[in-house]
Amino acid sequence: MSNEPSLIPIERQGPLARVWFHRPEVHNALNAELGAALIAALRELAHDDNVRCVVLGGHGPSFCAGADIGAMKASATATFEANLAEAESLGGMFAALADFPKPVVARLHGGVYGGGVGFACACDIAVASDDAKFGLTEVRLGILPGLISPYVIRRLGDRFAREYMLTGERFDAATALRIGLVHHVVPAAELDAKIDERVGELLKGGPQAQKRVKMLLELWSDTAWEEYRAALPRTLAEVRSGDEARDGLEAFFEKRKPRWMQD
Repeated sequence: MSNEPSLIPIERQGPLARVWFHRPEVHNALNAELGAALIAALRELAHDDNVRCVVLGGHGPSFCAGADIGAMKASATATFEANLAEAESLGGMFAALADFPKPVVARLHGGVYGGGVGFACACDIAVASDDAKFGLTEVRLGILPGLISPYVIRRLGDRFAREYMLTGERFDAATALRIGLVHHVVPAAELDAKIDERVGELLKGGPQAQKRVKMLLELWSDTAWEEYRAALPRTLAEVRSGDEARDGLEAFFEKRKPRWMQD
């Protein structure tokens, strides 16, 4: 049995799971193996009822500095079929993160480039240290941020996505906050405290309600206005008639904590 650490180690702390990219020697550069390990970790955590929230971070000096140089070099001489297979696999990884049924907080520090930006955009909440650096730098290598573009455009909107995807320029955390890429920027020494504060707020919500909120947000992204609006009454009725909603309302009137905060 190998003694090599996992590419995606998981640390469980009660209802919180911390998921780490673990290729620190290459700034957590993204390759097929890392992608497959992340999919497996997310699948495991999605079915773990003890886990309520996930924090996604990176070991070493960077969160994720984009695609692995070796993988990019190999892609230049690979067949179309090989490139397609790898792209489909990595596309499935970003989809697995975006579709994860529980809240995910991105812990961003150091270099956050290319696919790293895609990860940040696919998470629900993004918190960055003030010394983090960002960039959608693919065009400067003659390639494009194709797999991450749906998540980048959804987060940034067409206006900012167009500018930074076309220029490939790098930008700082203050700019990332201004354009909506991240929700919070804090000094590096306060990054984990801010993450813990966000996790604490998330754990106050009902887990089934949060799952349905994420489903509604996906429905909003994928459907027309009329279809989205038509789905809301049934969704609300289903949630209100569930055990979690009953307990939440009873807890409010009885001035106690709901069961999901007592576990």
